[in-house]
Amino acid sequence: MLSTIKVSTSCIILKMVIFGIGIIVLGSSVVNCGNKLVNDRGGENEMSAKTIDEALKEHTDALMAVPGVVGTGQGLCDGKPCIKVFVVKKTPELERKISYILEGYPLAIVETGKIRALPENQDT
Repeated sequence: MLSTIKVSTSCIILKMVIFGIGIIVLGSSVVNCGNKLVNDRGGENEMSAKTIDEALKEHTDALMAVPGVVGTGQGLCDGKPCIKVFVVKKTPELERKISYILEGYPLAIVETGKIRALPENQDT
């Protein structure tokens, strides 16, 4: 009778270990699937078929329509080409509205304050 209890306990432990491994594998699969969805939507690891010029030209109007955005341009982020979005003030609300990846290119939000044109008759 005692050996039957030990076998049952061992079986339960074995089932729990197998179940735990299954949960880990399933969780890993879900994370990898989620990463693929991000990359399929223009993630950092997958560059767009568009050039950075084309991507910027296509999205500038939409970016400029976001309240607080005062300009867009190209630059370097960590030594790689990126799209820069210039804003009056960098706020959490703006960060939620603007993606950090655009057509596969990294995007940086840069706080510049208000941008205004200089008078035409300025002497240099």
